[in-house]
Amino acid sequence: MVTRRWPNDSEHRATIGAERVDLISEREVERTLTGDGEKIVFAQRVGPFVTYERTVELPAVSDGHSKIVERTRYRLAIPWFGWLFGPPVRAVVSRRLKPKGWWTPPDEVDATQVLVIGLLAAASMSAAFINTIFTQTVGFATDDFGISETAKGDAGSIVRAGIVFALPAAVIADRIGRRRVLVAVAFLAPMLTMLGAAAPNFPFLVATQTLGRPMGIALAFVIGVIAAEEMPKNSRAYAISVLAMASGLGAGVAVMSLGLADISEGSWRLTYLVSAIWLVVAVDLMRRLPETRRFAAEAARVDRPSKPPRLDRKRFALLATVAFAGNVFVAPASFFQNTYLEDVRNFSGGQIGLFSILVGTPAGIGLILGGRFADRHGRRRLISVALPVSVLAIIAAFSFGGLGLWGFSLLAGVLGSAVYPAMTVYRTELFPTANRTRATGYVTASALIGGIGGLSLAGRLIDAGWSYGATMSVLAIGQLVVTVLVVAAYPETAHQELEALNPEDDPIDLVTS
Repeated sequence: MVTRRWPNDSEHRATIGAERVDLISEREVERTLTGDGEKIVFAQRVGPFVTYERTVELPAVSDGHSKIVERTRYRLAIPWFGWLFGPPVRAVVSRRLKPKGWWTPPDEVDATQVLVIGLLAAASMSAAFINTIFTQTVGFATDDFGISETAKGDAGSIVRAGIVFALPAAVIADRIGRRRVLVAVAFLAPMLTMLGAAAPNFPFLVATQTLGRPMGIALAFVIGVIAAEEMPKNSRAYAISVLAMASGLGAGVAVMSLGLADISEGSWRLTYLVSAIWLVVAVDLMRRLPETRRFAAEAARVDRPSKPPRLDRKRFALLATVAFAGNVFVAPASFFQNTYLEDVRNFSGGQIGLFSILVGTPAGIGLILGGRFADRHGRRRLISVALPVSVLAIIAAFSFGGLGLWGFSLLAGVLGSAVYPAMTVYRTELFPTANRTRATGYVTASALIGGIGGLSLAGRLIDAGWSYGATMSVLAIGQLVVTVLVVAAYPETAHQELEALNPEDDPIDLVTS
């Protein structure tokens, strides 16, 4: 409970005695006379709290001696991240902090949306760990098994080709629901990934991750669909940025586990055992995650077709091309970063982990700022400027050592993170509920195929004697294609409901549904 005593003047009587419209929208539910004034009780109309009641005791007359007493009882249920959001929420409730800040969504959100985003953030940590661990450890594994750079690139391609094992989840989620599929892959992803700890040889390791990583990919794209379907129209990119920050924490766990690789020659296997911690998240998703209200509305339609509708070919071709071209550059830049740091800059496993944390942590600023900018001012404006600059910074980071390496890596991380919410949210916005997950899965598959080509080409160029900087410069042509297509052909989706973008769906009121 939060209790505040305010001066009993006309300004505070008008402010404290009125319904709040900030982090929460209130409604007055009771007004009674007391012996020395009146008591007003407010409840939540729309807001993030599971339970909420604000009581105001107003003295009968305004004077300089008595006080207005305001008591607020509430319960904010944010799974996993209540420790982060609890203090600023309490400061807003007590009127010590402005209700709108970097940490708040542009729209009002309700308790269900808060619950869902909290759970999805935890699931995003799991997905990011699963999708990162092979990339982070492959350098140590190839050194242990005596594998060439070309074979390493081919292995990365094979693991990415495992996306075919994730596509059934995309199709099924459009038929039986997002929740059931999400819970299933949340269990499968860490269980399959842990098998890497038992790898007696490199092909066995690649085989286990070819099964485990696609479950992490499926987890990630179903998370994105659920977030888009549950969030209000002005907060979808914001939600993606929050989930991406959580993903950064999950990837950070993978990076920090690299210290285990320094214990002995084969101790990199221990990092795969860390996957077991994400089973706790899977259990929580099974217990508390609800089905999305948009999917529930779609499933309840009496005219729902027995077969899923055809994808919009023009939209799908556009998004798939952008995903393919972009990942031709992004996948090798991520995959070969640790090898570059180890072989060219002589970083140890611990130093690589420290570098990733120190450079990657500030990128969270880019995620939040990018998400808010994309929701307020539009996606395309942000992408057209930040994307090409971030690509140039990545090329520079692969070309310079010392302070240049750190500075360009930091710039690339912040700008690349700023672009991420705007680029990612398109995959869920431009398709109707009946095939939203399927489309998202297929676009993700296109991105993985582009990554396969980029990895294969990068490995061969590096083995042929090309420098990392020159290799990344060639691959950056893909990002030039992305920038041109986004500016020339992408629609602007900010400030529009999903149903306006996809008229096939019936309108739904998330607040009252």
